[in-house]
Amino acid sequence: MLKVKTPKTGRARRELEKRAPKLVETEKKTLILHGTKTSHVLNAVLTEIYHLKKENSLRYTRKNDSIRPFEAGGETSLEFFSQKTDCGLFVVGTDTLNAENCAKDVNVICTFGSHSKKRPDNLVIGRFYDHHIYDLVEVGVENFKSLQSFSYDKKMAPKMGSKPLIAFVGEGFESVEELKHLKEVLLELLRGEVVENLNLAGLDRIYVCTAVSSNRVFLSHCALRLKKSGTVIPRMELVEVGPSMDLVVRRHRLPNEGLRKEAMKTASEHTKKKVKNVKGDPILGKTGKIYIPDQKLGEMALPNKARGVKRERREAKKNKDSNGQVPKKQKQGGLSTPST
Repeated sequence: MLKVKTPKTGRARRELEKRAPKLVETEKKTLILHGTKTSHVLNAVLTEIYHLKKENSLRYTRKNDSIRPFEAGGETSLEFFSQKTDCGLFVVGTDTLNAENCAKDVNVICTFGSHSKKRPDNLVIGRFYDHHIYDLVEVGVENFKSLQSFSYDKKMAPKMGSKPLIAFVGEGFESVEELKHLKEVLLELLRGEVVENLNLAGLDRIYVCTAVSSNRVFLSHCALRLKKSGTVIPRMELVEVGPSMDLVVRRHRLPNEGLRKEAMKTASEHTKKKVKNVKGDPILGKTGKIYIPDQKLGEMALPNKARGVKRERREAKKNKDSNGQVPKKQKQGGLSTPST
């Protein structure tokens, strides 16, 4: 277990407050590590990931013999690095081709050493929760192509720090458990900062993840070209700028149900209050019910001056005139006018 130290200075307290959980979390930093032995391909892959997330990533180039994901006791060093660097994601690359140490017991789960021959160019991606391992996904890298292997107009190169689009193509991301888990991890790794509004002119890149089979995903990085379409919305074209690779899912470990519920808790300030008698319909939209009390019209008091009273009086006066009754003489009074 890691030793927990209480802050003794104001600077240390402020630093801990920055790392404390927030209602709206900022973009998670990515920790990039090397395993016991890494090949030339894995070094290139880790370098490309670091350049794609340069603003929010931290890389250690030294070899780490004590980091062993999927093995009891081999995750302490990862948790130490998470607490030290305040990173929420990690990427570990391992590759060892030692045929003499190949184990025959399939129940032994070990990323390093005995099982390494079966898993060349191994990449482990995972997430932290409260500086502890939350979940793990182990993939193998095949058919890797770096940025330098693509030729295109350099003016179209995506800008550093721009918000990317992510497209997942294939039914496997909805039906296969391994690919569903890989989709969650790739979203956390590639999406960048979560925003509510986005300017269309700032979209210049997209990650396309295609489910080729039940355990293989083709990942490519493309630039977006905005062209005229005759309407307000421009037409977009994809130009592959790299890197691209095939990710073969080997092992994955989901979080237990108790840890998942604790990590998915929503703050009380962000919970929406339930509105009575209001429902949402996909066709009608927002609908509601209004309750009106019974209207007792018989007991309602009419106003003193009704609109129909004057008309009735005029009609009665006309009836009297038609019957030959002489109307009453008006009173004569006031000043008399002189005759001319």
